[in-house]
Amino acid sequence: MSLCPPLTLKVYGDFACFTRPEFKVERISYDVITPSAARGILEAIFWKPEMGYRIEKIHVLTPIQHFSIWRNEVNNCQSESSAKSWAKTGVGGYFADGDRAQRHTLGLRNVAYLIEAQIYLKAHATENIAKYRDQFRRRVQRGQCHHQPYFGTREFSAFFEPPTGQEQAINRSDELGLMLYDLEFQPAPKGSIQYRQQDAQGRRIISGNARPRFFAARLEQGILTIPPQPL
Repeated sequence: MSLCPPLTLKVYGDFACFTRPEFKVERISYDVITPSAARGILEAIFWKPEMGYRIEKIHVLTPIQHFSIWRNEVNNCQSESSAKSWAKTGVGGYFADGDRAQRHTLGLRNVAYLIEAQIYLKAHATENIAKYRDQFRRRVQRGQCHHQPYFGTREFSAFFEPPTGQEQAINRSDELGLMLYDLEFQPAPKGSIQYRQQDAQGRRIISGNARPRFFAARLEQGILTIPPQPL
């Protein structure tokens, strides 16, 4: 456990969708932001390769409200290499109009959260942790970010600001069931086709499969406490 007080950040927005994985192609949101989505917002504000974020608590500041819409989505993902090949050869192409499907989204409306998190240093870090904590606080104070944070999907923008200290969590306690904690990337076995020791620049990389980790989520007086170890 860190001896430093947690970093706090207030985030809010008009819409959000933190998709539950068990519903396949339909976008059905969790009732509360997931730890991985909260971490993504913090990384959008400030990130360095020698550090990471550990989410400790999430305070729900506004009543949980849902909305339902239908969205047009494409069925297949396109890659940069395919686009370069089409541009080079003049053969092929992609037309989104012929690859669309209409899917249902059950999202959240008028969301606001107070995120408590700790910064941890990785093995190759050489600077003191206080440096990264100060940099994060300065960027939040100035409204700076590497890219626009979002709530689950990029069209649902997230806005952030330093907390005032007057934020109050909602008066609600509820079992939220199993919630996605994060994706744990396991290296591919040496000798397998996915295994790579280093890239063209000599940098070591890890290839393998992503394993989802979950935890039993409970909202207690509007506060979701994140366990240090998921299931």
